[in-house]
Amino acid sequence: MGMFSLVKQILILFKLRIGVAMALTAGAGIVAMPGPAPSAFEITLLIVAVLLSAGAAGGLNHYHDHDIDARMERTRNRPFVTGALPHSPSWLLFFALLVVVPVGLVWHYINPVAAIHVFMGAFFYGVVYTVWLKRRTWLNIVIGGLAGSFAILSGTAILHPEPTPLAMSLAFILFLWTPPHFWSLAIALKKEYDQAGIPMLPVVAGESHAARTVFFNTVLLAIASLLPAFFGMGWVYLLGALTGSAIFLAKSWRLVHNPTSSQAMVSFRASLIQLALFLAALYIEGSLIPV
Repeated sequence: MGMFSLVKQILILFKLRIGVAMALTAGAGIVAMPGPAPSAFEITLLIVAVLLSAGAAGGLNHYHDHDIDARMERTRNRPFVTGALPHSPSWLLFFALLVVVPVGLVWHYINPVAAIHVFMGAFFYGVVYTVWLKRRTWLNIVIGGLAGSFAILSGTAILHPEPTPLAMSLAFILFLWTPPHFWSLAIALKKEYDQAGIPMLPVVAGESHAARTVFFNTVLLAIASLLPAFFGMGWVYLLGALTGSAIFLAKSWRLVHNPTSSQAMVSFRASLIQLALFLAALYIEGSLIPV
């Protein structure tokens, strides 16, 4: 295997897109909090730590699920399935180091609370979701989705290690966002999840029930998205939150009336737009907050 191909396979292994999303989420937590800006070193260290630990969790997901990944069209080309990377236990040590070392550095140079949040983000995705819950219950992504909440809390903890109302409201929004986001994708890929024996909500309850649950959760998400406005976020944040929620609500409502794979993908993409607007609003609003 050439160097370019090897790098490509490793980037696939570490689920780079998810890691970048987690890092951006942590960054949004940093800029959203009032107070003097952390040093460039602290910001860089935290974002890199979240990126690496999320990558390690993604790698563990590939390692643990290589058997069921082979049964799904979407995942059958992953490196442990194709043999592009050897399915060796030595990977587990590498994944552990990618979490322990960054977490230790954050503990030492920033604070223990931020370090614990970085660790818990990786732990909830890599262990709680992947190893413990994914094959056992449709609640897998509900509980495992706390990984996103811990990502934003790791950012807020740089300036405010204590759980402030603003920080907790942001974490709550990320917690509510993950299930309708993932269930939309699961509706689109129901046949694949069923074939792989994974009890995602559409598999155990059907597409129609899952679509209604997506919409109900999106309503809760839209309401929760207003909470930060009560704790210091201004009109820029509200504009982004309301726009993103409106888009996701509209697409998930259409999914209720047309629970097909194509409409589920529309709802899935709308959830990504909602998240992007939410994070962008936090970055812009955070830049306007006086120190």
